[in-house]
Amino acid sequence: MTRVGFQLQVDPALVDEYVARHSPVWPEMLAEIEASGRRNYTIFLGEGGRLFGYYETDDDAAAQAYLAASPVAARWEADMARFFVGLEGRPDQAATPLTEIFHLHDQLASAADHESDAS
Repeated sequence: MTRVGFQLQVDPALVDEYVARHSPVWPEMLAEIEASGRRNYTIFLGEGGRLFGYYETDDDAAAQAYLAASPVAARWEADMARFFVGLEGRPDQAATPLTEIFHLHDQLASAADHESDAS
């Protein structure tokens, strides 16, 4: 399983409308996200329109390709593109990926493995 974090910048003047557009997301778009293999998909919005997204998937390249080919996702992303600042292309394909540097469960598991190796 791969954990994916990404960031985008929402135009501060459009934050309220951006939030409203996600309450709720189109049912057919939700179905496409699920069909792509993305799970635990979460979006957080910070001050000034700073957006952080997170999801888990078994194959991120396959999930990206599925959504890139989806007519539903293409309509959603075309509709959402105007909300983002400094973005070239579809938001779902052009978001800035983040590098994972810490995950509690992984480090606890690693520490437990080292303890059992030492005994």
